[in-house]
Amino acid sequence: MTLIPSPAQLPTVRPLVTVDLAILTVREHRLHVLLVRRPTEPAEPYPGHWALPGGFIRVGTDQTLLDCAQRKLAEKTGVESPYLEQVAAVGSADRDPRGWSVTHLYLALIPSNDVILRAGANAAAAEWHPIEGDRVNVPLAFDHESLLALALDRLRAKIEYTSLPAFLLVEPFTLPELQHVYEVVLDRPVEKSAFRKRLFAQDFIEATGASRETGKRPAALYRLRYRDKPVYFPRTFSPRGD
Repeated sequence: MTLIPSPAQLPTVRPLVTVDLAILTVREHRLHVLLVRRPTEPAEPYPGHWALPGGFIRVGTDQTLLDCAQRKLAEKTGVESPYLEQVAAVGSADRDPRGWSVTHLYLALIPSNDVILRAGANAAAAEWHPIEGDRVNVPLAFDHESLLALALDRLRAKIEYTSLPAFLLVEPFTLPELQHVYEVVLDRPVEKSAFRKRLFAQDFIEATGASRETGKRPAALYRLRYRDKPVYFPRTFSPRGD
């Protein structure tokens, strides 16, 4: 017979619970991730290292994990409602020197224009860093290198058959701008006619009726029909055509 321990018999030490965010954008024709520099005090874990933004759950104010992710995102970028997706929950006894910890990783896609980066109580600075492959060119605190790789894997696994890249653009946008952001994240060219055929077949963008001068002739401007969720395509994009 297995005895179930009473609450008084359970250990009083509980794991640390946090939310971390891989906030991605496209800048200067490259995919970037937002990193924050940790405090330099010796008592802090990984003093002075770069890390993904995040923090502890506030039991009194965060009713859900998503609430915590949205709060941390607003604190660091001033953006309140971009695309947010929970990627994974990762926990172990050795990922944080302060004790057994579990973090819930979220992926956020936002346009970088007009984003005001903010340092905070646990961050001395906040900066965009370019991504090469599945990493950045600076060492990251904790297990954040593997967390970033998880977020990138999720994005790239879904990008060829969803409208996710559009969340990286400021509205309104032109069709060449939308194609370019797909190519940046995919790291390969996409055939123009097949790309546009797929866009209009899924009916997830709509013309605004306005245009923008591009140097040759005015380009029509578009916006997303739906900003609360991505649209899924029946087929992936081909680099050479359908």
